Amino acid sequence: METLELKAWTRVRVPKPRSGRPIPADWVAVLSTFPLFTGVTKRRLRKLVRRATHRVFAAGDTIISGVEYGSHLYVILDGSVEASSRHAARRLRAGDYFGELSWIDGRPRLTTVVALTDVELVELPSRSVLKLARDHPAFTLRIFKDLTPRFHRLQTEGTG
Repeated sequence: METLELKAWTRVRVPKPRSGRPIPADWVAVLSTFPLFTGVTKRRLRKLVRRATHRVFAAGDTIISGVEYGSHLYVILDGSVEASSRHAARRLRAGDYFGELSWIDGRPRLTTVVALTDVELVELPSRSVLKLARDHPAFTLRIFKDLTPRFHRLQTEGTG
């Protein structure tokens, strides 16, 4: 079994599938430990990850570019990335996510995300994420609560 470090004090053991490639069931236990998915049933998470893609990037790789149109939500399973825009940069780690604005409004991305370390991600298609958002208002509220401080910070920086 491989060990996937999620947070400083949290470790989740993810079984290695026989084929060497993760299958959707491998990620349900991991995603259910992340705050974003609090309250989402394992049954619903299984539906969510059926269309998910497991992605691996090496340190220094550009994961998404600020000029692309996006239709996925990315959840970091392991490693860290830097998400940067014209106004700010932030470091994201296991359990964090990015790409939420592009599937909400359908506009080109404003942020470039680069792997700081080797990174494992689950790439969730917008159609699946939007269905989850409709079915689980707590999920939607969590995203809005995470976005609000970023918007306030940008607004404050823009007035200075």
